[in-house]
Amino acid sequence: MKSQTKLSIAIFVVAAIAFAVLIGFAARDADGPEVANTPEEESLLVRADSHILGTEGTGGVTFVEFLDFECEACGAAFPIVEQLREQYAGRVTFVTRYFPLPSHTNSERAARAVESAARQGEFEAMYQQMFETQASWGESQTALDGLFRSYAEELGLDMAQFDADYADPEVAARVQRDVDDGTELGITGTPTFYVNGEPFLPRTVEDFTTVLDEALVE
Repeated sequence: MKSQTKLSIAIFVVAAIAFAVLIGFAARDADGPEVANTPEEESLLVRADSHILGTEGTGGVTFVEFLDFECEACGAAFPIVEQLREQYAGRVTFVTRYFPLPSHTNSERAARAVESAARQGEFEAMYQQMFETQASWGESQTALDGLFRSYAEELGLDMAQFDADYADPEVAARVQRDVDDGTELGITGTPTFYVNGEPFLPRTVEDFTTVLDEALVE
């Protein structure tokens, strides 16, 4: 086995363990989201402008995650979701919704940076950048607008447009609309997952594949 492959597996295993621990604490303290079982609630899960990672799947299954870029459990879930995207490519649609928590100094700023990148067609690249660097900036009590701007520069974005978008009230409102939808659904913490409109609280990594496999055969 190549060393790079071994490293990827090791990172995934560590992330899986970290996720299991973190999600366990979250589950212990939360009542869980409400079930989205009406047309109105379904529409709150995926809007016309909701961001899709990669391309839409053709299997009729939608996986939705409400996330906070500064949330440790979201960071632990990130490589798991990336693995799922590879495993279910072309079959499952993966949708990302913003849900920055007010207790995190930079989570709303990170979401605005990602949304600003999305306006230049680089949503996925900035989304990945945030999670890949989370350990270096997460939990900071200092505003990190400059750091997020440097990420935009690294991606080769038009910086004049990025600066304008980052400060644009409409970008902040776009992030807030996701938060409002999540709040209406009863979400209070992150990450919160839905599969085909049903809330899904994984306890192990295997739970992800089980629920997606079952959804694909329904």
